[in-house]
Amino acid sequence: MLTAFARAFKTPDLRKKLLFTLAIIVVYRVGTHIPIPGVDYKSVQECVDQASGNQGLFGLVNMFSGGALLQITVFALGIMPYITASIILQLLTVVIPRLEALKKEGQAGTAKITQYTRYLTVALAILQGTGLVATARSGALFSGCTVASQIVPDQAIFTTITMVICMTAGTAVVMWLGELITDRGIGNGMSILMFISIAATFPSALWAIKKQGTLAGGWIEFGTVVLVGLVMVGLVVFVEQAQRRIPVQYAKRMIGRRSYGGTSTYIPLKVNQAGVIPVIFASSLLYIPALIAQFSSGDSEWKRWVEQNLTKGSHPIYITLYFLLIVFFAFFYVAISFNPEEVADNMKKYGGFIPGIRAGRPTAEYLSYVLNRITWPGSLYLGLIALVPTMALVGFDANQNFPFGGTSILIIVGVGLETVKQIESQLQQRNYEGFLR
Repeated sequence: MLTAFARAFKTPDLRKKLLFTLAIIVVYRVGTHIPIPGVDYKSVQECVDQASGNQGLFGLVNMFSGGALLQITVFALGIMPYITASIILQLLTVVIPRLEALKKEGQAGTAKITQYTRYLTVALAILQGTGLVATARSGALFSGCTVASQIVPDQAIFTTITMVICMTAGTAVVMWLGELITDRGIGNGMSILMFISIAATFPSALWAIKKQGTLAGGWIEFGTVVLVGLVMVGLVVFVEQAQRRIPVQYAKRMIGRRSYGGTSTYIPLKVNQAGVIPVIFASSLLYIPALIAQFSSGDSEWKRWVEQNLTKGSHPIYITLYFLLIVFFAFFYVAISFNPEEVADNMKKYGGFIPGIRAGRPTAEYLSYVLNRITWPGSLYLGLIALVPTMALVGFDANQNFPFGGTSILIIVGVGLETVKQIESQLQQRNYEGFLR
């Protein structure tokens, strides 16, 4: 692999793409450390130190922003508004006929949907930025911090608007940086920025485990966590690469004097067809009751129940609901992202068929049957990956958004595999050995 990297840097055009991507990553990481106007930086740092890794309700968003959320920096919202907008547009494509028609138009329709995604990203950034500023002003961003109410000393309306504009502009810049990587870098820009955001929290989180440990100065706990993380990464790589291949045969067709078709191929159905989306959906849905309880006044019974059962990642009720929601959203997302009827119609149109299965409706029913069969182990795998690291790290007093948690492992492995494949394909075009041997 190191030799392949060296050969990649020896290729002039590929070297330019890699260096350009690294430069964009540096700019992105610098932006995550620039505080926005109107924030008392010393008070923020004091509250971060007092939090000691307990990120509360904002842990998931803070992880996706590379730790910039709790620092209240220019890139505090990170890539999360774009991810949310992309998911919303993907879900609406199934519901709104106009978006579905755009999706079928090819590159022009995709460009239009991308433009809608940008507009929705800015709108969500304004909404989330306003919520973050209001939370910081009220002192609820760092519950238990003695100087939490001093984070925003000037609570004038002009200062609030300026803070929201800075965060929204930061989100637009992050979106632009991701598109630059896609167009002029090695591709897959948004995913790479997400990868960098999560990977940036690894050193501090691992060192926190070492400092909290008591065996051999914390090095035994440190080594154990690293070993568990490597095992989990290996398991995720194994399952992410697993797929069910449905054979497809195309009949020969004579057009004039030429023969077309007669080839054999397959439809790859991944075991984890939904990716990390069900985990994000489940986490976000479980944050809603806790967020409502945090901002509600009074001391009602439902508020106490939510604070006792739905705010701690190690609570049995939280674990059970989290697992069930992941399984549900895995089936839900697969159902809306893969249309067996559309695949069967396209196969029939071009003269393709599955050996032993009649074309048309029987093919669609067969694909739906196979997809449901492989979605069950895929959804259970997602639930276990999301919960096992959390439960294992409870003994080390780590928070539920530790980088070796399920969401971060799935994203890092998925983005890493996709990036390696993209670089490998460019190397193979120049007759070099690839990364995967």
